Amino acid sequence: MNAYDGDRLRGAMTGRGWRETDDVFGSDFAIFVTCCIRDKAEQKVLSELGRFRASWERKGRPRIALLGCMAERAGAELPKRFPWVRVVAGPRRLGAVPDAITDAYENGRVRVIPSAGPRALDDLYCAPVPNANRHKAYVTIAHGCDQFCSYCIVPHVRGRFASRDPDEIIREASSLVEGGVKEITLLGQNVNTYGRDFVDGRSGCRFSNLLSDVASLKGLRRLRFTTSHPVDFTDDILDVMSGGGVICPSINLPVQAGSDKVLREMNRRYTRAEYLALIGRVRDALPGAAITTDLIVGFPGETEREFEESVSLLEEVRFDLAHTAAYSPREGTPAAARDDQVPAGEKARRLVRVNEVQALISRAINKSMEGRTFEVMLDEAAPRGEGLLQGRTVTDKVVLVRAPGEMEGSIRGVRVTASTPWCLEGDLT
Repeated sequence: MNAYDGDRLRGAMTGRGWRETDDVFGSDFAIFVTCCIRDKAEQKVLSELGRFRASWERKGRPRIALLGCMAERAGAELPKRFPWVRVVAGPRRLGAVPDAITDAYENGRVRVIPSAGPRALDDLYCAPVPNANRHKAYVTIAHGCDQFCSYCIVPHVRGRFASRDPDEIIREASSLVEGGVKEITLLGQNVNTYGRDFVDGRSGCRFSNLLSDVASLKGLRRLRFTTSHPVDFTDDILDVMSGGGVICPSINLPVQAGSDKVLREMNRRYTRAEYLALIGRVRDALPGAAITTDLIVGFPGETEREFEESVSLLEEVRFDLAHTAAYSPREGTPAAARDDQVPAGEKARRLVRVNEVQALISRAINKSMEGRTFEVMLDEAAPRGEGLLQGRTVTDKVVLVRAPGEMEGSIRGVRVTASTPWCLEGDLT
């Protein structure tokens, strides 16, 4: 979501005559789009902001615009601590940011743009300009979240759930495809809830309808979405996905815990059995689909037995990948106020354990793909270099392949020759 907001801000600022530069310390303005889902993310931003002190004291630039969730949470305190922070705005006030940056630059003002309430939205109405990869793009379909999981700060910093207009989404996606984008990922804190907040009679505007409409765009080669809440992942979504076409058979279904007690205290609103039943329906409808999950260890009060239930769930489901994290208290959430916090050392031990278990599962799944051929969209140069391009299969498996740079953006057959828990390697066919 932050990458998408950054892409839209890029379009808005260049449209006003600003020019993007890689020389951050030589720039007039640097824009940070921040996250505060875990404390570690905030600490990274604070560390980055501190690096600008010498440049600011020496030459009075760059000025900083700090946006997103951390800006919503920390607000007016940031310019006091870091005088070079001149614009502060939360994720639902991005529409006011271009004018605020111009004002701060031309008139030297500090602009702290407060939230107008959890349902108010002052958005940027311009198409994103992808930077990292011009063949792939994100499109946000909804803002905020109404789930209020007891550990999660998102509803407090990103506001209440609000679906974007479907025609606006289709226009944006069409514009991206016409500009050469081949793969689009639809974004939302909970994409499955899309359209349920419409009150003007638009009964045909559920997520499954939107998914089908975007998938029908001429020229689009791949369509993904993230993320899904198990409670709202209904069978009509599977019906659309099972029809084939460009919708990729890869689904992120965050489980967060394997214990019914912990799930209840997290306010997840499903049981372990209900989650496993959903996994069964997904695999019946989409044989061969890749399923990933999110898992938190060390939630307040989590006993060793309850932790082992999470481990056993990983072993039972055998996810392709699990995004794991130790519980991080976020001020203002019910879980952070509990007095039965799990010690940091114990959370670290549990995190190592689940990562080891999942690595063995991912290794076995990826090993089974050796010798098979898959269509891979070659996205970009691989981080490790060595003349390799990096791409993904329709099931979102990362694949490294030796290929010339001019193949970036193309979809090629690749025969898998080797694997690790995190990626595949192969040769062009």
